[in-house]
Order: sequence, then structure tokens, then C-alpha cells
Amino acid sequence: MTVIRTSRLASGPAGAVVHTTDSPALGRLEFTVLDPVTELDLLHDWVTRPASHFWGLSELPREELRDLYLFVDGLPSHHAFLVRRDGLPIVLLQTYEPENDPLGEVYDALPGDAGLHFLLGDRGAPVAGFTSLVAEAMAEFLFAGPDVDRLVIEPDVRNARAVARAVKSGFELGPHVDLPAKTGQLAFLTRERWERLHAERAAIS
Repeated sequence: MTVIRTSRLASGPAGAVVHTTDSPALGRLEFTVLDPVTELDLLHDWVTRPASHFWGLSELPREELRDLYLFVDGLPSHHAFLVRRDGLPIVLLQTYEPENDPLGEVYDALPGDAGLHFLLGDRGAPVAGFTSLVAEAMAEFLFAGPDVDRLVIEPDVRNARAVARAVKSGFELGPHVDLPAKTGQLAFLTRERWERLHAERAAIS
């Protein structure tokens, strides 16, 4: 399968593996382009779980959920992936160009910005620091784009757990922003900061 990587964001046909990494703690992680048709059962299961309330899709009928992700798949600026841990799907990851998203209307997007959303699904065998390890792998995937200088996220301000998780992963908090469905907490992680934190973590592991 042909994998396309612009200077910022990877993409490809449904099911294509766009990135792999081997984690001593998690095993092999594969980032595959989401197939909203064949993975619809999984998607629907994940977004309707109580813990996924802030994802905001729990009320969508299955067909509308499928059509939403098919629409996303057709956008050159937005992409969706499943992250698999030794074959088990564990994360739904969405990446996007902030300047081509409603987020770009409420903050000054820079040319090297890359936005992301992620939804934790299953985990597999218990591992200490699971979420932090997954977040590190996702940052590695995004920063593989040579022109990505900064990651941008905007969790719901009411989702204290997500905001705390972002800070733990190295993101620096910015202002609150008004978005169509929520008030978001802007947070940023620069390449320079990530590389420094990555090296520090590697030195003590």
C-alpha cells in the first residue's frame, strides 16, 4: 500500500500501516489508517463507552458515525488512525492541520503546527504508565513529519483528567478558547521540548 507523508501529516489508503515503533514496555505499536467501514463495530463500541463522554459522538447512530469518518477520510487536512499494540487496537488517533480546522479561527496557528485528538480504547496486558507511554509514541509519530514544530491540543476544560494528562506528557497550557461544541484548553508541545523530555526519559529508563 502507498503511504503518503506530506511535510507535516502522514496519510494513506484505509488499512495502510503508516508508522511502527517497538516499545520495551508496550511491544510493537502500529499506526494504521482507519477504515470506518470494517472498523465500525470497534468505533461504535469505543465512542459509546461512558468514559468517552467528552469525545462527543456517543449519540450518533452507527451509519452516521461511519459517514462522519468517511468524510474525515476524504479531507486532505484531517486524518484518522488506529494504533495497535501487538495487533490489538488501543487508540483512535486523529491528526489535522489547525489552519484548516475550526481551531484555527480561535488562535494564531503557526506553519509548523499539527493538531491531534486521541481516544483510548482497549489496553491489553497491564503496564505501568500506559497512557504516558502511548502519548510518547503518538508524539514520536507526529514529530516524524520534518516540518512539524509544535503539537496542539484543545481538550474540553471540564475534562480535568485529560488536561492533567497533557501536562504530565509535557504540554504547556495556553488560553481557553471557544469552539463550536465546547470551551477548549489550548496546550502546546514544541519539538525542542519534546526532544529534551524524550532524552531525559530515555536516560532514566
